[in-house]
Amino acid sequence: MSRSDDILKVHRLAHAGGSTALLEWLASHLGGWVAVVDPEAEHGSAPEAAVRGAAELGARGVRSAVLHGADCATLLFALDGRRVLAAVLEQPHHPDAPALLADAAVPLGLVLRAEEAGRREERVRRAEGQAREAVLHLLMNGWLSTAHQIAGTLGPALPDPMRMYVVECPTGRRAEVARLCRELTGGRAWIVRCPVYVRHLIVLAPAAPAAPAAPAAGAAASDPLAEALVEGARDCAVGVSGELALNEAPTAYTQAFHALAVARGSADRHARFGPGPELALAAHEAGAAWAEALLAPLHTYAPRRPQDPGGQELRATAHAWLNFTSHATRLLKVHRNTLAARLRLIEALLGLDLARLGDQAALSLALRLTSGAGPGSGAGDRAGSSGAPGAVAPGLDDVLRDPRLIDWARAHLSGLSGPDAPPGARDTVRTWLAHDAQLVPAAAALGVSVPGARKRLTRIEALLERSLLQSPSARHDLWLAHRAEELAG
Repeated sequence: MSRSDDILKVHRLAHAGGSTALLEWLASHLGGWVAVVDPEAEHGSAPEAAVRGAAELGARGVRSAVLHGADCATLLFALDGRRVLAAVLEQPHHPDAPALLADAAVPLGLVLRAEEAGRREERVRRAEGQAREAVLHLLMNGWLSTAHQIAGTLGPALPDPMRMYVVECPTGRRAEVARLCRELTGGRAWIVRCPVYVRHLIVLAPAAPAAPAAPAAGAAASDPLAEALVEGARDCAVGVSGELALNEAPTAYTQAFHALAVARGSADRHARFGPGPELALAAHEAGAAWAEALLAPLHTYAPRRPQDPGGQELRATAHAWLNFTSHATRLLKVHRNTLAARLRLIEALLGLDLARLGDQAALSLALRLTSGAGPGSGAGDRAGSSGAPGAVAPGLDDVLRDPRLIDWARAHLSGLSGPDAPPGARDTVRTWLAHDAQLVPAAAALGVSVPGARKRLTRIEALLERSLLQSPSARHDLWLAHRAEELAG
């Protein structure tokens, strides 16, 4: 091959395969060892002559050199900074080796800089994603001031009031859908890759102006952003929350997630959270004191070692686990053994058995009725020592006997016995809840296969407009509603 052919080959390899492909071809073509050497870095497998020669090249301030040994030659060509293109070739080496290496040094230096720039860009992109995820985590745990500070640095500002969207994307298309969402909102939406579900995007968008007229009875509420997202990415599904204040971000996420369960089975591929009574509003007056007393051991807990989780971190752990079960490790960035240890500590502090759905439901309600103010909030004055598992039940029953809770429960369960309900819907849900929302024992009790039980619950999801089989699930609210209805008798 002529020198011009070699130069063309070098440039094609640098463009298509990067530095690795170019160095491998040079080594194969010249029949020796070829690599990039940094004299100040460690090179365990590099020949000593190459490392020593690279250092000498830098010390002398020359651009190229050849070191002759007994049976080999080391050819050195300076790149940018301290790095050197080095080739160790047996004597006699290829006669065109010096010219070829000199010709390769320039494109190699360029492609090395481009690869470094790409790595820096990827690090920046990953750091920004982690910062945005941290803002979401702060919002979900009530740290609005800190969330605003970080969001103000990254931009855009957090919208308040807002709607939250959970967008389910095909695998590998989150970045594309995020770009579409930024275009549709003019860059005003706060977009975060869901830390739990790898196909989900979480979008906080400014609340749109109210529609001029309410939708007709039975018609789905329209949402221009959701419609445009589905129009631009037809294989996506979008769940939309109601219009809420920013400090209600946890409620907004749950609403959007439940709406997503409806959107998956909808021809429109998008759905807004259906109107309905909110449990926290119905239970606030009757349950606030009970919730503070239940959680006081958690809020006032002080760890014995500085590195152990405190009360606020345990509260965040409980909230994440109730919403995402074992997937909470992704949100909290902890090992599953760490999560299990924290849950055991929470059980011991609160006197709960979190394997029981009833105790999960009690903790879920208590977390929604309290702010987690921590030590000094006065909660500890009302709390005694934690009791045996299940000891919370009498206090919870007192709350659930409140007429407002009974009205909420009847409204919440009315769809299970309405004209659109599939046969046996109420019995299916009651049996599923009685078996702690575990599909296998519930299917056995119902006398159907596990796929059959799953199919029944999927139909009930569409009926209730709530997610049951995927977390965050409405199982806790359903358990509380059934318990309130039982107490009303």
